[in-house]
Amino acid sequence: MMYGICLLSQVPARKDASDKSEMVTQLLFGEVYTVLESTEKWVKIITHFDNYECWICVKQHTTLSEKEFKEITSTTAPLSNELVQVIQENQEFIPLVLGSSLPLLKNKTMNIGDRSFSFDGSLLEAAQPDKKKILEYAFMYLNAPYLWGGKSPFGIDCSGFTQMVYKLSHFTLPRDAYQQAEHGVAYSFVEEAQAGDLAFFDNEAGKIVHVGIVIGQGQIIHASGKVRIDNLDHQGIFNKELNQYTHRLRIIKNIF
Repeated sequence: MMYGICLLSQVPARKDASDKSEMVTQLLFGEVYTVLESTEKWVKIITHFDNYECWICVKQHTTLSEKEFKEITSTTAPLSNELVQVIQENQEFIPLVLGSSLPLLKNKTMNIGDRSFSFDGSLLEAAQPDKKKILEYAFMYLNAPYLWGGKSPFGIDCSGFTQMVYKLSHFTLPRDAYQQAEHGVAYSFVEEAQAGDLAFFDNEAGKIVHVGIVIGQGQIIHASGKVRIDNLDHQGIFNKELNQYTHRLRIIKNIF
């Protein structure tokens, strides 16, 4: 079995082994994975955090020893909790976006194989899940542009947004909206929903295609064009700028 770690700011992870294939998610700095197969140019992986299968470019793959992989996955790594920070390797700097992981960090130093990184920034240490923190982190992504497969403040999709906000609140969600909808307890009425709950929306075929975070007082924060705040009622999301409903409500769930 082979293992790897992302040691770049963010790496595109694709559906198939091709530069032309859609980006289905991203790896942020510090994320680890298991290698399933490889070609001359591509590596098929399954991520440890959310068990997501995808392909990354072999040039962006860093091999991790089994010992290091087991050590990293046996604990919860601290997270970068500012929009952008930097980690230093020798005289070079690597940007860290919100929610990046810093595994094996000890005394401001992170050693991976024969590489050594130094970090002197702000960290979010492992803790119990905290629903009260969800909106605080959600608002940090406000106005982040929508990007299919994205997971950072510089480009994020709807389920990447909810997954990252919940990750910062110490709760693990699956990657895609329909997978997230399989968790939690549903409310009978929209008025029962509380701040931090997840609202799911479907298409004409009844498939879950969108997710957002309930703010309360008839509002929701979600990634649609950008991370934005819109009105929410029993019908769905109403965009005042467009003066129309943009998403049809299927269900609201308390995930915690």
